[in-house]
Amino acid sequence: MKKVSIIFFQTLIVITGIAAAVMLIRFPLTEGRAAHLDLLSIYADPFILYGYAASIAFFVALYYGFKLLTYIDRHKLLSSNAVKALKHIRLCAILLSISIALAGIFIALFHNKEDDPAGFLAICIVTTFASSVIAIIATVFQKRLQSAIAMKSE
Repeated sequence: MKKVSIIFFQTLIVITGIAAAVMLIRFPLTEGRAAHLDLLSIYADPFILYGYAASIAFFVALYYGFKLLTYIDRHKLLSSNAVKALKHIRLCAILLSISIALAGIFIALFHNKEDDPAGFLAICIVTTFASSVIAIIATVFQKRLQSAIAMKSE
């Protein structure tokens, strides 16, 4: 891979992380039921705290994606560190998809009867699917990389 492409992807990861952090900070302030709450009550909401806890897996996956690109840049793709990075990305994607699915199930079962949760549930379905696809892709790349390392060592 060219150095410019790696720098582009690393920059994209950093921008994605910054945008996600800004959304995590800003969204609770604009959310409907939090319109009349004070700042402490907004961020003490259990569902908001659950979102923050679930986002840890997202940021860890971004970190390991950045590290994987660093290994590619240093021509160390065929190393156990690259395999570990892919394993961490896979586990984070699985954890994130489970967390999002559980949030969707919770909202589907316990939402206010006056509210329509269809939009939130649609977002949950799409993001769960996207996280699952990332987990599958990371698994395939991890297995391919392990077999390439095994062939190289022979």
